[in-house]
Amino acid sequence: VQLQASGGGSVQAGGSLRLSCAASGRTFRGWAMGWFRQAPGKDREFVVAIDWSGDNTMYADSVKGRFTISRDNDKNTVNLQMNSLKPEDTAVYHCAASPYPLGRPTPTAYDYWGQGTQVTVSS
Repeated sequence: VQLQASGGGSVQAGGSLRLSCAASGRTFRGWAMGWFRQAPGKDREFVVAIDWSGDNTMYADSVKGRFTISRDNDKNTVNLQMNSLKPEDTAVYHCAASPYPLGRPTPTAYDYWGQGTQVTVSS
């Protein structure tokens, strides 16, 4: 699976961004998908995961109620709507594909990674 993330940018605190991840290659609908983020000097951090059907999701506590993940298996895309952004959300965001039913909140559960897109939130 090849993954291409897009949609990052710079916003002020309280603003919104929508990230997209386009998949190609192997059958997209067979993979759980996740988003991770990495700020400078920090480890890669789990953000959210969605199962192959789109019916089940798992969010990090830090983004619950602000971020929403969705997927369109016909278009081979997964989206991350980010609202009420905070400066601490600033990071490079990566989408990833996992063979586990709902992915897992750890990078080692994911086999394929996109190149990342920068999100910068200013106060």
